[in-house]
Amino acid sequence: MAAVRRREAGQAVCLDRTLTCCSQRFQACVYFASVFQAMSCGIHYLASVFMAVTPNFVCGFPGNVSSVLFHNSSASSIEDIWTLWTSTENYIVVQLENGEIWELDQCSRSKREVSLDLAYEYKGNKSVFPCSDGFLYDDTKWKSTVVTQWDLVCDREWLAKLIQPTFMLGVLIGAVIFGDIADRLGRQRVIWFTSAGQFVFGIAVAFTFDYYGFVIVRFLLAMVSSGYLVVAFVYVTEFVGIKARTWASMHVHAFFAMGIMIVALVGFFVRTWWVYQIFLTIATLPFVLCCWMLPETPFWLLSEERYEDAQKVIDTMARWNKVSTSCKVSELCSVQQDDLARTGDNDTSSTKKHTILDLFCNWQIARRTITVWLIWFTGSLGYYVFSLSSVSLGGNEYLNLFLIGAVELPCYIIACLAMDRLGRRNTLIPFLILSALICVLIMFIPQDFNILIILANMAGKFSIGVAFGLIYLYTAELYPTVVRSLAVGSGSMMCRVGSVVAPFCVYLRSVWIFMPLNRIIPACTVLIPCEQNTSFAHSLILLHNLFIYATKKLLVGIMALLSGILTIMLPETLGKPLTNTLVEATEMGRNKKSCSEKTPPAHSGAALEKIEMFGQERVGTDK
Repeated sequence: MAAVRRREAGQAVCLDRTLTCCSQRFQACVYFASVFQAMSCGIHYLASVFMAVTPNFVCGFPGNVSSVLFHNSSASSIEDIWTLWTSTENYIVVQLENGEIWELDQCSRSKREVSLDLAYEYKGNKSVFPCSDGFLYDDTKWKSTVVTQWDLVCDREWLAKLIQPTFMLGVLIGAVIFGDIADRLGRQRVIWFTSAGQFVFGIAVAFTFDYYGFVIVRFLLAMVSSGYLVVAFVYVTEFVGIKARTWASMHVHAFFAMGIMIVALVGFFVRTWWVYQIFLTIATLPFVLCCWMLPETPFWLLSEERYEDAQKVIDTMARWNKVSTSCKVSELCSVQQDDLARTGDNDTSSTKKHTILDLFCNWQIARRTITVWLIWFTGSLGYYVFSLSSVSLGGNEYLNLFLIGAVELPCYIIACLAMDRLGRRNTLIPFLILSALICVLIMFIPQDFNILIILANMAGKFSIGVAFGLIYLYTAELYPTVVRSLAVGSGSMMCRVGSVVAPFCVYLRSVWIFMPLNRIIPACTVLIPCEQNTSFAHSLILLHNLFIYATKKLLVGIMALLSGILTIMLPETLGKPLTNTLVEATEMGRNKKSCSEKTPPAHSGAALEKIEMFGQERVGTDK
């Protein structure tokens, strides 16, 4: 196993040098073709923000309406009242053609026993009935959503809130499954399958006939979308040279952000959920039609000992890049003999099978692992909390989502520049703490200041995006060769856990249980003297509204602050060589020089370091 590992290392390092030294016209075409489809992942990940909107609604009524009353305003139909609707606590009074008068709430309706005079206020006897005649929805903004399609309100509201978490669960499972399949069957086949799967399942979602079919098809769509994002990340990093690899891999996420912007644009123009879903899916159809032309990566072909196929891809690259003489596979493999002669097969650390427990082998490494996992979780949690909640900030929800996506584009450029100049840790700490401070600031911004709230959320998304963008590379540099895959893979899993938790964090606003002041306020107003009732109750209401408004960002702020403080204890890795053993990684944390007797020979060590860094990129990352 050690010999095979060193052989693959030698092949990869030589091929990496080939990719770096020659013109990269071919690699650029492959890169942009591959990351174009990453937009579809951003599209499907955030599509539910408009697809599952819950508009204003009230109970239906049994019969034909003759007049409608809302406070002091009267109308001949319910549709004329929606523009006056300001709170879910409001109700509508309707008089039917048979003379009956009904009070319509959101989840119940009351029939007045005495219906002599149509008035909004009524203190007589009423009979309460459930909403057996369905619901009436405000269709001024959205003609149809999945909520209105299947009446996902009142006692079925929890089904609507499960739409995004179940999708994110599919993201988690899909990343694990397709990441493994890509290592076994190749990147090309998985890209073909997941691209076609995104189109097929994306269209199928629009034609589902019930809620459960909708959730199941969306779950499958999440799996293939996540699978594509992971494998596309691997695919592009295996085709670009080592000099461009950091920027290329980082900006895969920029195309994901462009997908979020497309969601906002399509949502603005298309207001019927199934048509909206079809338009979003068709947006990336060009890639589905041409993805079959993408070649397999030479790295994977060499690792499978398919040398003739690898030579064909290299020759194609040479023709596109206008290189007169292409590299030969025999030349790429020549370094392996030197590696075998230098290192031999007695390196037990290479052959030892490592497990996730090695990430907790001592206190230094264990503390590092806990901190890194927390940063992965916080980055994903903050990313989706800011994205999903952007449509409820006030103002134009389509513009809000567009801006939340657009702010990511400069974010990754700043991350690349800062991490190479200030260092990984020195960039991560201030942006994590900044995101925490912004979350606290948002809590105290009055809800009427829509523009200030939107700007604060954009700043929060920017700061958490910088931290989220650089943690992948930082994780790979913090751990030695022998457990680097485990470290990055486990961190990526924590990232996906954060994406599953994020929708529930957003929904805390409507299910806040820690401060039930709506029950406390009436009790307090009875116990406190009348002259103090108004001011005290008003203060409680303000406090209650503050906590309701802040719940979505509260958890993110706490986690970001904790992560930022713990990051101070992590070592800086900028300009330092990669470590090969757990002993070296531990000594790096103590700012001591690594033990020379445990360090492999220089040539083999460099090769292993480069191939292991490449190997970690094969693990992939996921939104």
